[in-house]
Amino acid sequence: MPPSSKADRKAAIDIAAWMFNVVTSVGIIIVNKALMSMYGFSFATTLTGLHFATTTLMTGVLRCLGYIQGSHLPLPELLKFVLFANFSIVGMNVSLMWNSVGFYQIAKLSMIPVSCLLEVVFDKIRYSRDTKLSILVVLLGVGVCTVTDVSVNTKGFLAAFIAVWSTSMQQYYVHFLQRKYSLTSFNLLGHTAPAQAASLLLVGPFLDYWLTKKRIDAYGFNLASTAFILLSCTIAVGTNLSQFICIGRFTAVSFQVLGHMKTILVLVLGFIFFGKEGLNLQVVFGMVIAVLGMIWYGNASAKPGGKARCSQLISRSTASEEADEKV
Repeated sequence: MPPSSKADRKAAIDIAAWMFNVVTSVGIIIVNKALMSMYGFSFATTLTGLHFATTTLMTGVLRCLGYIQGSHLPLPELLKFVLFANFSIVGMNVSLMWNSVGFYQIAKLSMIPVSCLLEVVFDKIRYSRDTKLSILVVLLGVGVCTVTDVSVNTKGFLAAFIAVWSTSMQQYYVHFLQRKYSLTSFNLLGHTAPAQAASLLLVGPFLDYWLTKKRIDAYGFNLASTAFILLSCTIAVGTNLSQFICIGRFTAVSFQVLGHMKTILVLVLGFIFFGKEGLNLQVVFGMVIAVLGMIWYGNASAKPGGKARCSQLISRSTASEEADEKV
């Protein structure tokens, strides 16, 4: 296959992966928001456990049908991943409860510099000036349109700190495990989803009661709320899979930066479906800045040296020096 055809095919798959992630991520947020606001289902951690239980069922069926091949993931690696992932889920829920919405959004934005730090330390990645500046523009834009009231307290700061670092480590680990053990997205989900489902379904009801003072066994399930729960679980399969696909094909930093497009879409759809009272010039201005920053990041990181390992930069420098000597 000619190089241009390979590049075109890769670009098409990359775009499809991003669109898959954006559609499923935005869809599940809208469905969950409707489930919680319209039907009073406030058991977020337990719902996440149901999401992973559904994902486990899907990977089991695909394995039986022969679409997922056998693979190996050492138990210590699995336990570390589940620890990071579950602390991320619990930390985010607790952070949202203990912090103002503004500080919660700032904590989410700080995942990008933390993910950058992890790549610099562990993968020896170096970013060009344009790539760094484009990330700052994205952070500025999302901050302008999402951060309003900001108040900080000690326990809220601690919850946000744990949430940010555990989420960043979990996303970094997705890319690391796929690369180290040659795992596909389906393989990795097949290993991690059962452990996450079991642990979250065990801890979830107690944590949700602590956070909301409501017991899930006392919830009045009906046909409509059950249908929304099933829809949420179905979409979650695509969300979990697309996250692993995107991080596996790219990196955690790219996933975070371009992933803020989902934040913009959620805001827009929220205004459409749940009322326009929050739509103002500041929000629109922030959206425009964020989108321009994402476009800049995509171009800057794709250029030679925009985002590369130190070894690649050294080899390019050596090649350039050799060419200069020949001249």
